[in-house]
Amino acid sequence: MPRIVKKAEERKQEIIAAARELFKEKGQENVTMQELMDKLKIAKGTIYHHFSSKQDLLEAIVEDLIDEELKKKKKLLKSRQCRNLSALGKFKALVTEDTMAEDNEEILDSLHHHENAEMHARQLGRYLVELAPVFAAVIAQGCEEGVFTTECPLECAEFMLAGFQFITDLGFYPWTEAQLHRRMKAFPVLLESLLNAPAGSFGFLNEK
Repeated sequence: MPRIVKKAEERKQEIIAAARELFKEKGQENVTMQELMDKLKIAKGTIYHHFSSKQDLLEAIVEDLIDEELKKKKKLLKSRQCRNLSALGKFKALVTEDTMAEDNEEILDSLHHHENAEMHARQLGRYLVELAPVFAAVIAQGCEEGVFTTECPLECAEFMLAGFQFITDLGFYPWTEAQLHRRMKAFPVLLESLLNAPAGSFGFLNEK
């Protein structure tokens, strides 16, 4: 039977998919490169041709997760479900349909390890840069509807996402439950102030 030779990008994606499955099941620190090689039935040289280390592989998986989530959100906004919604309706859909953290807890927890701190910051920055325009478009729609008032939709989205991520992510700092609860309770009010929205507009954020 002739040996199957796969294209480099196809093989790379196959490795990412298999590693993502293992990391999700067991956590990155509990998976060895040999285990991944055995799962894929590939040689050591093949996997190290694409990824120099397990940390390098983790970053590729996180990038894959981010790209997948961004595509999901953009598809959601274009769907029949969201197409004719108001800005607040779309905002709620984007937030309530976000399950990336819950679905990939074992993988994302690996970013909180000390040796992955730089990667964590880099990938979070990438996520915010890509995600902010999605929310900015919704904010701009809200301005057209007269629900929001701002001359800086993109910057509002950037501050909103960056602020929320930092003050709720235990990977950056071991916030207490009391601190997290206080901030989550205040976040809808802060958004209303940032976007000059009517009182109660973002109450759904504390329902999630």
